Amino acid sequence: MEIEELRTFVEVADAGGVSPAARRLGLSKSIVSRRLLRLEEEIGVQLLTRNTRGAALTEAGTTFREYAAQACTAIDITRETILPAGELRGRLRIAAPLTFGPTHVAPVLAEMARRHPLLHIHTSYFDRFVDLIADGADCGIRVGFLEDSNLVVRRVAPLFGKFVASPDYIARHGSPETPEELSSHEAVMLGTETWQCIDGNKTVTLRPQGRFKADNGAALTSAALAGVGVARLPGEFVDDHIAAGRLVRVLTRYPLPEAGIYLVRPPGQHPARKIRVLTEMLIECFGRSCPAGVRFDFAWSADGARYG
Repeated sequence: MEIEELRTFVEVADAGGVSPAARRLGLSKSIVSRRLLRLEEEIGVQLLTRNTRGAALTEAGTTFREYAAQACTAIDITRETILPAGELRGRLRIAAPLTFGPTHVAPVLAEMARRHPLLHIHTSYFDRFVDLIADGADCGIRVGFLEDSNLVVRRVAPLFGKFVASPDYIARHGSPETPEELSSHEAVMLGTETWQCIDGNKTVTLRPQGRFKADNGAALTSAALAGVGVARLPGEFVDDHIAAGRLVRVLTRYPLPEAGIYLVRPPGQHPARKIRVLTEMLIECFGRSCPAGVRFDFAWSADGARYG
């Protein structure tokens, strides 16, 4: 029984079919199918039922999937134990935010690839919530305020945000001076989310209303610049505009709660060393210096915990 056959079976089981598993593995569908057939022939049990919509686990397959996943994890841990300390290999699949990832996470991943030439790094960028297990990701980068989940979370760095509006909007509608006044203003926002701010020693929950909604921080910045409404945006997007007078901070006496940059991974007893190395590099970059001379001035991400 080959370890690659076990890995392939686990991928097909988790992906729900040969085609999505083949895409995850970077293999042809024919290779994936052959591995499954060899595995079933060797153990003498049908593990999957195939149909035009994908593949479903049989009762035996459901039981076998758990043992196969444990075996793959144990082999990964063993390999990491005996490999030279600086050598990483295999594949690392990461889900990162589209707004935040290409500019802030991508340089760290590029440096990681440079340092570890045997490591294959596959990154998917989305401005939507990503189910790490269903999408087959080893880990994800999320920014903002995390919702409760069963994921293992490691905070990488703090993030802070700002309320802003354009001078044109303020000239037409005035500037909100208190959290209560925000309800009478247009907001540019993700969807139906709530906002929070700090009033002295208490946290105030705001329920903004607006007709412009987008799942991308750059799009929300454009709407704020156009005078559509008040926005809650990361400093990365607004600091230059504030300095140039294109945007103005509002509700300055009511700061946003501290958010964060997080690395999240599916639950498990032992994180792969490649995930631990990535975590250390992110902390090093965001906290002090960055690879290739890149220096980041981080601010809170506008989409809260909805990044992948």
